[in-house]
Amino acid sequence: MRLLPLLGLGLLLSAPLRAAPFDAPYQRQGLQLYSRLIAFKTEVGEGQVPVMAKFLAEQFRAAGFAAGDIHIVPLGETASLIVRYRGDGSGGRPVLAMAHMDVVTAKPEDWKHDPFKLTEDGGYFYGRGVLDIKVGIVCITEAFLRLKAEGFVPKRDLILVFSGDEETTQATAADLAKNHRELIDAEFALNSDSGRGVLDEHDGHALFYALQTAEKSYASYELTVRNPGGHSSRPRPDNAIYELADALEKLRPYQFPVMWTDSTREYFRVMASQTPGPLGEAMLRFATRPQDAQAAETLSASPALVGTLRTTCVPTLLRGGHADNALPQSATVTVNCRIFPGVKPELVQATLQRLVGPKVEIQLPVPGFYSEPSPLRPDVLAAVTRVVHSLHPGIPLAPQQDSAATDGAIFRGAGIPTYGTSESFIRESDDFRHGLDEREPVQSFYDGLDFWYRLLEDISSPPPAASG
Repeated sequence: MRLLPLLGLGLLLSAPLRAAPFDAPYQRQGLQLYSRLIAFKTEVGEGQVPVMAKFLAEQFRAAGFAAGDIHIVPLGETASLIVRYRGDGSGGRPVLAMAHMDVVTAKPEDWKHDPFKLTEDGGYFYGRGVLDIKVGIVCITEAFLRLKAEGFVPKRDLILVFSGDEETTQATAADLAKNHRELIDAEFALNSDSGRGVLDEHDGHALFYALQTAEKSYASYELTVRNPGGHSSRPRPDNAIYELADALEKLRPYQFPVMWTDSTREYFRVMASQTPGPLGEAMLRFATRPQDAQAAETLSASPALVGTLRTTCVPTLLRGGHADNALPQSATVTVNCRIFPGVKPELVQATLQRLVGPKVEIQLPVPGFYSEPSPLRPDVLAAVTRVVHSLHPGIPLAPQQDSAATDGAIFRGAGIPTYGTSESFIRESDDFRHGLDEREPVQSFYDGLDFWYRLLEDISSPPPAASG
């Protein structure tokens, strides 16, 4: 097997390279790429996403991908990268493999290790993006390079899509969907930024794999009360801050209706077997009969599960007044809503307005987006199951609806069904994405190289149907 050298790579690990069993050529190359990409400070405002995109584009050109199949699409200070792996066309429409190049801002002085230097310590890799989601960039890139070096010809085109601002505005994904559809048009997408395997907290064995099939959309509404104001020595009964507080008290007890999809019911059915006690019993009852109000109430009491059942809205920012000695002329609260798939942001705004009354203005400064759940495609479920079971035989797979949102929601809204298929297997207690000392298990990283290689090979060359 021929592997092409990565251009300009200097290994940045603070610990020496790991010896066998992680010493195959593709594993060494993957580790070098991981190290190089963590070093790009692709935080908002740094202007490093286009630099990283250019570096990656050079790797694909060196591997033999045609220049016409490699596209860097700039947008403001950031950019997207699209690479098409040409197939023979006999297997249907293309499949996307997606991730994002940007990362959440990290303050080096607060970290145990330098967040922009890949460090191996105690069975983990540390660095900003090692989990969210430069590991996905590495695994998808390495799969493309490895398959190309082997001379593999897929039966359908594979399209790599790396966006540039998923952690902030998601404008690059929206730009691709709206203005560059010809580059990304596909039958469905596989998203490394969601879905994952979960490991047991005690002995680390694999418990189950969550395949993400839906995401809640994101909308932040601004609720404002206005008032003529005046001198603070002459208070008036219609104080803007008091009236905003009254509006928030009306929002506090409200719960949006319980909702469900095929994915959420199947998720609770699978997870019931993994969850002891009353919570597991409620999961099974809800999966069997989602109209069971008591089961829904039990599940809603868990902050980790309430978002799976309904739209949620919560105040997150508050501002009001302009001087210590002046009555407030306005008071504003930001209410962040995570909206159940299939529900339009306008309907949520109408509900909020009904609750708080006509004196409160409600605006949506950044338009919300809308997406439907992706269907439970048998071919995707079968391919992911085969690959997961090649690494962890027999573990259950559960479709999952995320309460957060990724670029996958943008693509779903554009009519491209998207499935979260992260390569990571990790304990819940080790998930520090967006936080201090973000880390990824060493074993999970190397398994991830095989995960994406096998998945892209499988999904682009499906096994023949059984005769009978």
